Amino acid sequence: MKIIAAPNAFKGSLTATEAAIAMEAGIKKILPDAEVLQVPVADGGDGLVDVAVEAL
Repeated sequence: MKIIAAPNAFKGSLTATEAAIAMEAGIKKILPDAEVLQVPVADGGDGLVDVAVEAL
């Protein structure tokens, strides 16, 4: 099974990347054989530069 984890940042608590990592960890606990693709996103607000830098 392939799953895409594409969160935006959780303002004040997690960056989009940290949220994607946490999502993958939770998915892997339930579906250990799942292929999880992390795609952190940003809506133009806080975290946009971080997401853009990581993508490039």
